[in-house]
Amino acid sequence: MQIYIDNRSGAPIYDQIYTQIKNQIINGDLQADEALPSIRNLAKDLRISVITTKRAYDELERDGFIYTLPAKGCFVAPKNVELLREENLRQIEAHMQKIAQLAASCHLNHAELLDMFRIYLEEL
Repeated sequence: MQIYIDNRSGAPIYDQIYTQIKNQIINGDLQADEALPSIRNLAKDLRISVITTKRAYDELERDGFIYTLPAKGCFVAPKNVELLREENLRQIEAHMQKIAQLAASCHLNHAELLDMFRIYLEEL
């Protein structure tokens, strides 16, 4: 598992950890029931506070991406198809918002934008 902390991003460190682990789970880079580094080890490797790492793990567990076994550690939760679908829908909506903003800045109307999307879909 690779985690990179970007101190220039402006995003909180716990959120960077959360996002990167979540994306690795969604993309299949981390498999169901795979052990994650301990909170202490990850904090040590990233040279950050244990509290920061714990917060990221707590949020991942709250959102159903990982589970904790007492005295054993944290593990990737089996993929919840509905949870993954919802996450993908959120990502699609975010991309669509960016597309709408770009289209507006180029003065594209709805029909032109839909035509562009239909052409793209035909190429798949």
